[in-house]
Amino acid sequence: MTKRYDAIIIGGGHNGLVCAFYLARAGLKVRVLERRHVVGGAAVTEEFHPGFRNSTASYTVSLLRPKVIADMRLADHGYRVIERTISNFFPHDGGYLKLGGGMGRTQAEFARYSQKDADIFPAYEEALEGVSEVLRDLALQTPPNAGGGLRALIAAAVQGRRLAGLTVEQQRNVMDLFAKSARSFLDSWYENEYVKAAFGFDAVVGNYASPDTPGSAYVLLHHVFGEVNGKKGAWGHAVGGMGAITQAMAAACAKLGVEISLEAPVAKLLVDGGKVSGVRLESGEELAAPIVAANVGPALLYRQLVDRADMPQEFARRMDHYKAGSGTFRMNVALSELPDFTVLPGKEKAEHHSCGIIIAPTLDYMDQAYTDARAFGWSKQPIVEMKIPSTVDDSLAPPGQHVASLFCQQFAPVLPDGRNWDDEREAAADHIIETVNQHAPNFKASVIARQIHSPLDLERKFGLIGGDIMHGHMSIDQLWASRPMLGHGDYRGPIKGLYMCGAGTHPGGGVTGAPGHNAAHEILADRSFVGRLLRRA
Repeated sequence: MTKRYDAIIIGGGHNGLVCAFYLARAGLKVRVLERRHVVGGAAVTEEFHPGFRNSTASYTVSLLRPKVIADMRLADHGYRVIERTISNFFPHDGGYLKLGGGMGRTQAEFARYSQKDADIFPAYEEALEGVSEVLRDLALQTPPNAGGGLRALIAAAVQGRRLAGLTVEQQRNVMDLFAKSARSFLDSWYENEYVKAAFGFDAVVGNYASPDTPGSAYVLLHHVFGEVNGKKGAWGHAVGGMGAITQAMAAACAKLGVEISLEAPVAKLLVDGGKVSGVRLESGEELAAPIVAANVGPALLYRQLVDRADMPQEFARRMDHYKAGSGTFRMNVALSELPDFTVLPGKEKAEHHSCGIIIAPTLDYMDQAYTDARAFGWSKQPIVEMKIPSTVDDSLAPPGQHVASLFCQQFAPVLPDGRNWDDEREAAADHIIETVNQHAPNFKASVIARQIHSPLDLERKFGLIGGDIMHGHMSIDQLWASRPMLGHGDYRGPIKGLYMCGAGTHPGGGVTGAPGHNAAHEILADRSFVGRLLRRA
């Protein structure tokens, strides 16, 4: 007999769990289907070498919305985040720059390179915070949807009022951040190349593009609108790794009766008479539900799980060209000791070991990395961000040893000239290790074991098409009401009863919980009498 549910969630990542929680809290019978053996999607903690555990893919926390944390009572289920003393450490030939630790301290760092840049920093922070506050407000609101009738008009009026309330200078900042390249935006503020790079790095994280690409300034902004423990713009380490967050979410869901199935990959969305009727698993089992919310990326959902005949022709054509592929290469390494940096010697734990260690000294370096990746597949001098979470969470590694996350940018989603990542992943990993070793000469010898995730590995393991950690490019044509596509920016798919609750919807990538929260809101609105009237209007 076919099992029936009020709602089925495809994908047990953090947004799927958030969506399931809100639906179950409203009284719906919900089942979550996760293809892997562990819940959490890309936010998981796994042992990759005996005694060494780490956040396998997603690795740091800031963007998770406080409302989601509070509503799910995640702290009751073990959620705890340790803030970084400083944000980032940028070694370069002959020196280094530290970012964070308070306004005065950062200004003192900048003053070593440019007094002008130190003086302008408070105004820059104020400008970004003004726009970030708008993003925080809009993150948990459904964008006004093109052709959405009265509901869309109401949403446009409410959200437009928030934007209209900005000063003229703040509105100029919004325009700059959405339209300009990161270099163009930063050139208007700073003169020193090392200072520009300290901010420009965020513009290429999960973004297969140059800092000279128009619109890359927005990606910079997307990474700074978060908060940790009430401190805006801060980043931190989740105790127990990122998997501790999704395990807490799963516990909150289970408390409300959500059924979570592991190793239950979905093969097809079932459609009857233009309406969702359920899903078919790869095992052949069929599950019935009038509501299906997909926590997978739009590229995977509409190219693999939905029959083309069930979609409007124009929608299918446009989805064929949906841009996905973030140029990300992800590694985890087990270390016998901490890296000893030439510019800041010492293997004893220091503050720079517990922050983001970023090898990307200038915007030109980042631009060349992208140029190399386009031509060869990866850069001669890769962009590398390293985190060593065991410096603040000793449960992740044996005493005296450590685990590190290496998050590397500008690695082609698909290699040129017909080459395959399966054949070249080890060579790319070796090159990344050598790059870090140039700055910390003990690093290569300290590597006990490594876990490699090429863009192809990320696609196979986590369903991230092209290794896209954002579920799709964060470009202006795929943001807000146009994410994933204009006319479907309100979490509703082209088939009645199909919803999207993943990072391929507003507000986009990162561990935010916002897409899951917002999608659940729209599902529940559609089930209400008033919601049905608004949908018809």
